[in-house]
Amino acid sequence: MEKIIELRNVSRDYHIGDNIVRALDGINIEIKKGDFVAIMGPSGSGKSTSMNLVGSLDLATKGEIYLDGQNIEFLEESELAQIRGRKIGFIFQQFNLIPNLNAKENVMLPMLFQGKERAERKERAETLLKLVELGERMNHYPNQLSGGQQQRVAIARALANDPEVILADEPTGNLDTKTGEMVMQFLKKLNEEGKTIILVTHNPELAKEHAKIIYSVRDGKIESVEHKIKGIWKKRILNKTQDL
Repeated sequence: MEKIIELRNVSRDYHIGDNIVRALDGINIEIKKGDFVAIMGPSGSGKSTSMNLVGSLDLATKGEIYLDGQNIEFLEESELAQIRGRKIGFIFQQFNLIPNLNAKENVMLPMLFQGKERAERKERAETLLKLVELGERMNHYPNQLSGGQQQRVAIARALANDPEVILADEPTGNLDTKTGEMVMQFLKKLNEEGKTIILVTHNPELAKEHAKIIYSVRDGKIESVEHKIKGIWKKRILNKTQDL
């Protein structure tokens, strides 16, 4: 299958005062079209940094990151933003909706950055909000919506530019169990329709139930990769060279 995102021997360092902290140390991740991949790890493991790099929101200190076959290090920020905006839709644990925009306007916003006309933005936003069963709430502001409704607005916003990839960062973290399961079933449906899903989570049960591939991150390294083959999980412990 076609590779959409690839990290090759990627490390990421941060400067904290006079110290250099290595958040990731030589990881390799490969996302192919139609995958449902989970990046899993406890707090402080490096999974959030992994998410930023997989989503092309940050650059590597060392190694190479490819988005749709292009090394993002050599792209201008404006060019990268355009490619990222077309290719990847983001869903965040904190929803990240703009408080002074209503649901429809929040969904319209990503299309504005892609230069789409207002009439097209409005029509698609209304279609997507009906798809996530918020047709009667599209003129409500975030503070007028429940947590589950806000997350559904966030899903509609992630789909605004019809991206190939949906990157979901702890999408059920602020939701009750029933609403969280509804969100995960929606992501599963999108995957069945051909979207590539990347789930970032600390929850192994959530990853095992929904993903097909799991990258487990600990101490800045990928310690294992698991593949679901005919309903059975096959786990591979990686060596220090992180060859996948």
